[in-house]
Amino acid sequence: MSAFKRKRGRQGPVDKKAKKGKFVADGGEAPSETQQEEKNEVTIPAPVSSGKWTNKERVLIFSSRGINFRTRHLMQDLRTIMPHSKADTKMDRKDKLFVVNEVCEIKNCNKCLFFEAKKKQDLYMWISNCPHGPSAKFLVQNIHTLAELKMTGNCLKGSRPLLSFDPKFDKEPQYALLKELFIQTFSTPRYHPKSQPFVDHVFTFTIADNRIWFRNYQIIEEDASLVEIGPRFVLNLIKIFQGSFGGPTLYENPGFQSPNMHRREIRLAAAAKVREKQMVKEMQKMKKTDTKVDLVRDVTADVFLTPAEEKPVHIQTEAPEPKVSRKKQKPFKRQRMQMARR
Repeated sequence: MSAFKRKRGRQGPVDKKAKKGKFVADGGEAPSETQQEEKNEVTIPAPVSSGKWTNKERVLIFSSRGINFRTRHLMQDLRTIMPHSKADTKMDRKDKLFVVNEVCEIKNCNKCLFFEAKKKQDLYMWISNCPHGPSAKFLVQNIHTLAELKMTGNCLKGSRPLLSFDPKFDKEPQYALLKELFIQTFSTPRYHPKSQPFVDHVFTFTIADNRIWFRNYQIIEEDASLVEIGPRFVLNLIKIFQGSFGGPTLYENPGFQSPNMHRREIRLAAAAKVREKQMVKEMQKMKKTDTKVDLVRDVTADVFLTPAEEKPVHIQTEAPEPKVSRKKQKPFKRQRMQMARR
């Protein structure tokens, strides 16, 4: 890291606190008098953090009342990874959004991240360049904070991030505007008093499914691989305004569907399924209760019958004669034994 500090120090302006030192020859021997002092002296630059802070970007991160615990943790995570951010108390929901410009002016901030909660379940995020604009409104979805166990990465607090953008940001004008707004908001200014002179994590902005996916990765020094740190969230663009928190609409997302409409479609689909089940039950009940018509005579019964000859009816008036059995009467066992003795 020391080599990184020296490299960054040479790029910055010359500081009055720079010191001069002398080289000592190998073996501890003092340099000879014939050697020139200019060759033995070297200027040691000042620390990087003590450079002149020119890009004074300050971001105000706060919210309205009614947010849940997950949004509160997300705001705290953003303040942690953005050393140039400031905090403020929650704003009343009855106040207009134009009041945020005055709050930013009081806090001496020129960028703002404002989280607006509605119905205690929908979260909207405003990114604005105060006080002249532009500003963008997003619907925040799929929030995961730093405290979750799946985030195994780690980075130095206050270190400067690298910003990585999807190539699609340069193809469409609305994404190009958002890219510049993200760069000015999320990038830590150079020589900021609370920042560290290291670059050990990356902010990635990826466009997929007409949404912007935010991720934060750690850069591992050994093999330059990436490990996710957090937080992570998805931004669904709603509108881009020319002014700060209002003004003429520059862009409106045609594919955006409000959460209320989404929940309404889910309820209608569930109600349609219930109605279909009730109709099936009613049809089955009607089939069971239908009266069955009993036919007195089957029409198809005589199809395969052939007429038989009619025989005269004979009425027997005398009793029938007894039948003579032709079976020989066998003697009993005792009689057989007697006959055998004789």
